[in-house]
Amino acid sequence: MTMNAPPADYITDFMLVRDTDLSRSALLLVDLQYATGSRDGALGRRLKAAGSTLADYRFHRIETLVLPHAQRLRGGFRAAGRPVIYVTIGAATPQALDAPLHMRKLFTECANYVGSREHEVLDEIKPAADDYVVRKTTNGAFASTGIDSLLRALGCEQLYMAGVSTNMCVETTAREAADRGYAVTLVEDACGTTHADLHETTMRNFSRLFGRVRSTAECIDELRLAIAA
Repeated sequence: MTMNAPPADYITDFMLVRDTDLSRSALLLVDLQYATGSRDGALGRRLKAAGSTLADYRFHRIETLVLPHAQRLRGGFRAAGRPVIYVTIGAATPQALDAPLHMRKLFTECANYVGSREHEVLDEIKPAADDYVVRKTTNGAFASTGIDSLLRALGCEQLYMAGVSTNMCVETTAREAADRGYAVTLVEDACGTTHADLHETTMRNFSRLFGRVRSTAECIDELRLAIAA
């Protein structure tokens, strides 16, 4: 799915079209962890206990779209010899004292800290030995990690992003990256959140100026063309 800004939107006058160079690209998989990415994880159990229907949309999308497409993307980037970087969220300890105040309750009540089951990446998309894993304590990866230094050391200028939640950690990380000069592509059908309208609003806003929105199929096609070149 290619999403462009509305034709009448003034911002289209200022949008920069950048050449795609997969030789300088990386895949970022954001927060695909048990705490908030599994219906059996802390957030899923909490929503179910509250009788909330929010879990139905969120976890159905993760199970049927986000994970299968993230797996395809990971396979494509590995085949192209490009880095796969896992961005995780969580605290260093159960007390979450290393996290900003506004994030601590989320971490403590979801038991999301290093070494806990909730902090682990989902089994379906576990990192390989040669993948990179970067832990953050904020919504955006650039605010609380050394990911910028890692990407520059790897020679990466173009980022493809997938994961959860679309309107929180994915969007914040993508905007941070764009503001630092990276060419960013949000993979629409490999991202998910709790409401369809939140997801769609993020995609529409991001495509106005920050970067591109593409489908998994479109990204895989770009990778195949790069490999064949």
